[in-house]
Amino acid sequence: MITPGDDYPLHQTSRTVRDPGHDRNLYDRFWFNGYPPDGSSYFSIAFGIYPGRNVMDGAIGIVVDPGTGRVQHNVRASRLLGDDRLDTQVGPIAVEILEPLRRLRVTVDDESGVRADLVFTSTADALEEPHYFWKVGHRTVFDYTRLTQFGTWSGWFEVPGHDRVLIDDGTWLGSRDRSWGIRSVGESEPPGAPDGGRPGFYWLWAPVQVDGTAYHFHVNEHPDGSRWHEGAVALPTDGRGGSIHGSLAYEMDFEPGTRHARSFSADLDLPTGPVHLDLQPVYPFMMSGIGYMHPEWGHGTWHGPLARAYETYAIDGADESQYLHQHVQTIVRVTRGDGAEGIGILEQLILGPHDPSGLTGILDMHP
Repeated sequence: MITPGDDYPLHQTSRTVRDPGHDRNLYDRFWFNGYPPDGSSYFSIAFGIYPGRNVMDGAIGIVVDPGTGRVQHNVRASRLLGDDRLDTQVGPIAVEILEPLRRLRVTVDDESGVRADLVFTSTADALEEPHYFWKVGHRTVFDYTRLTQFGTWSGWFEVPGHDRVLIDDGTWLGSRDRSWGIRSVGESEPPGAPDGGRPGFYWLWAPVQVDGTAYHFHVNEHPDGSRWHEGAVALPTDGRGGSIHGSLAYEMDFEPGTRHARSFSADLDLPTGPVHLDLQPVYPFMMSGIGYMHPEWGHGTWHGPLARAYETYAIDGADESQYLHQHVQTIVRVTRGDGAEGIGILEQLILGPHDPSGLTGILDMHP
């Protein structure tokens, strides 16, 4: 079927843009985050298109601290994708590309009282991460490309019970990514016959900024600790220099009773010299709030022609041993080896055994 997207020179196969091919788990996703220099508030946004499932969905989660405990406000929306993949609005949430790889806008106008008008402006070139390809036995689970980009925010947001928060460009920092390809989305599928090996998933992903320099490192490991994906890069955030790629070593001390970091350090071995970063967690953002691993609102699940939902999470004192809270983006204060300070996130998801961490079961907690 010919659709408006076919008028753009974007085809990478012989099919029309609307044709997902043979894999119903094809996806195409936007993701954003933003935070002030002190990390007192945080927002994260996910927006996905799933052509093989004929679904589009989006979500925003905003953490505010009223002085009596942090609360995460979550709005999720889903609709029938239809034929126009250039129509990037789902219910109260919309993403607009103002300048490709430079400026993007996110707007929210939800009946719950969660509203936003936010513009992301890049401060550095987009980074293409090494291609993600992961097989579990004979089944391909990941086969996708991701770009990551650092920037600043302008605009405003508001949540129920709070005054509007105004954001000056250059004050709030953040990052975004775009990823597309194949990964598990939609309703769970039968696993099929046993295929050998120990099941497990280990994910660390960290975009941080320190004194005019962005650092981004990420690693995926098998249960025995061997890596199937990794990357480490530094680049200036004034747009006047290229990225520098190297390798990563890290150490993580677990918060007892969780699978999340109490402290974390990273050593980046770069051609320009080694860089040591200490990451001190402040509080977690629960990724289930924007659909990741959510039992009802998982990405690409069908909720009818148009649906929306709103809920809140109490962040302070949350039970981080719950399955719903395993996938987190933890706001971290960052100290570089030379004493310079910054801020960013450490995204963590560990399911199943991981020998270097002393985890042996599917969801046992660190002692």
